[in-house]
Amino acid sequence: MNQQHVTQVHSPTGHFDAFLSPTPRGARLARLLAVAWMRDHEVPYGVTEAATHVVAELATNAATHGRVAGRSFRLELLSRGGVLRIEVTDTRAEDRPCVQPTAPESESGRGLLLVEALADRWGVGLGPAPRKTVWAELDLPHS
Repeated sequence: MNQQHVTQVHSPTGHFDAFLSPTPRGARLARLLAVAWMRDHEVPYGVTEAATHVVAELATNAATHGRVAGRSFRLELLSRGGVLRIEVTDTRAEDRPCVQPTAPESESGRGLLLVEALADRWGVGLGPAPRKTVWAELDLPHS
């Protein structure tokens, strides 16, 4: 029997985190959980749309390039100080992401270009070994 750990989305604080399998299914679940959390925390629509794409790209990268058998990746969302921060942590610190030129006919390789275009800031943090965290921040509109 296939058992699954169910993650609760509702959180009274501005913080959410979950460990997910480094598979396409785990990346899709990361996106769905992020959308539900942002809806519960009344993140404005435009920010939610952009953040959904950022989560999808970072989670897909973790499941594709950061995959290590038997090790999950972590999705973390934080909302504080007028900023929504998205963090995706995997266990492949040696494989640091960077924006690279892509041929027009290529079917992949544009994920970080999307993150760069949609996020106000993004970067990579290392540690503790063997982890790396790719993060992106989106400014929330003032109420």
